[in-house]
Amino acid sequence: MTEKKRIVVAPGDGVGPEIMDATLRILEASGAPLDCEEVALGQSVFEKGISSGIEPRAWDLMRERGVLLKSPITTPQGKGFKSVNVTIRKTLNLFANVRPCKSYAPSVASSHPGMNLVIIRENEEDLYAGIEHRQTPEVHQVLKLVTRPGCEKIVRYAFEYARAYGRKKVSCMTKDNIMKLTDGLFHEVFDEVAKEYPEIKADHYIIDIGAARLAASPEIFDVIVSLNLYGDILSDIAAQIAGSIGLASSANVGEKMAMFEAVHGSAPDIAGRDVANPSGLLIAATQMLVHLGLADHAAAVKNAWLRTMESGIHTPDVFREELSTRKVGTKAFADAVIENLGKEPEILQPVSYDANSEIKVYTTPLSVAKTLVGVDVFVCWDEAERDPDLLAEKLRAASTEALELRLVTNRGVKVWPEGAKETFCSDHWRCRFRSSEDDLSYGEVVKLLGQLHEAGLDVIKTENLCNFDGKPGFSMGQGE
Repeated sequence: MTEKKRIVVAPGDGVGPEIMDATLRILEASGAPLDCEEVALGQSVFEKGISSGIEPRAWDLMRERGVLLKSPITTPQGKGFKSVNVTIRKTLNLFANVRPCKSYAPSVASSHPGMNLVIIRENEEDLYAGIEHRQTPEVHQVLKLVTRPGCEKIVRYAFEYARAYGRKKVSCMTKDNIMKLTDGLFHEVFDEVAKEYPEIKADHYIIDIGAARLAASPEIFDVIVSLNLYGDILSDIAAQIAGSIGLASSANVGEKMAMFEAVHGSAPDIAGRDVANPSGLLIAATQMLVHLGLADHAAAVKNAWLRTMESGIHTPDVFREELSTRKVGTKAFADAVIENLGKEPEILQPVSYDANSEIKVYTTPLSVAKTLVGVDVFVCWDEAERDPDLLAEKLRAASTEALELRLVTNRGVKVWPEGAKETFCSDHWRCRFRSSEDDLSYGEVVKLLGQLHEAGLDVIKTENLCNFDGKPGFSMGQGE
């Protein structure tokens, strides 16, 4: 007797319980050897006063079993509540978000019948770190955090995925023409890792033209890898043009844990009406079965689903008079898939999966010499009609012998020295102090901050300026 695979199941909110019930009925009918333990996540937990939406028991079970099949969660509006998805991904190091986006034409209406791509998104870093501050009455900021290990893990995962599943090309998308350090690092690591996979074609797009080409010609892509925010946007674009966001699934994979879910939200407006499409969660469940080594069961479920879709039995979100034969609800759709277990599609391409498609990632150690060469001091200043020259006078009067004022910018534009009179200035100023020495003592920075404070300047933030192996680890200002 096959040993059962132990998983955690979260029915979720809104339409979640309905689509989870449909999915589990299909998995059970397929004979997949699963031992499911249910946990509550989301709204019911928030209502208990647990701001994460996750009870301690759920954490324990997820760590113990290593696999979570999760329905959509409702996050309450307002401050104090974090996304359950984001919390789980980041806490349990689920660094890779894998979203297949495939057209099922002619069974489902799609303007791109040939598209069959996978978007692999970095899942923990970038702007989704969620570190935000209001620094002045006028200015808010968010920190974009990109690490070399994070880049290397997701890029290597993309190439390993392509190799494991017979994909021929990996495309990287960044905005490194503007964000030369953060997005530049991602692109740099992509180029380095690509050399280890000579059999796989590698190319790079600036994100804006890349997204435009994805929307217009998705057939030219195979695997796309990108940073967190871009990947999130790209995957929704791809899911929509493939036919319906209701068909989109998502795997969130780490080294010790994985979470599988539908891409769509909890849709409380249609909850309890037996009209929700369980397909996104069901396809995510087939990804889960492959992850668990149950490749044959995954293929049986996916092929039964394909047979159902090509027969025209559709839920309302994909129903079209010219393509569909019968409009059904959630329960009836699940019944139809169960009836088709053991059958393969006749029009759509049947699937098969390799039980040995193991994907391994690793990071390479990095040894770098770091030296302090200056400091960017950010100040809140709203005096004298915001004249940069007057601010520079105050800053220079408070400077130290070790640190000289070199540059003042406002919203990233140089306003001193020799700034343009037309430049609009907010109350948020970046003041760059540089040392003539190659290795500055941090004590000199502390001394400068003390003198700026004594001069009545409102210091709101500092960023150390460091060289790494002799190269600047900071964006250079105009005229530096």
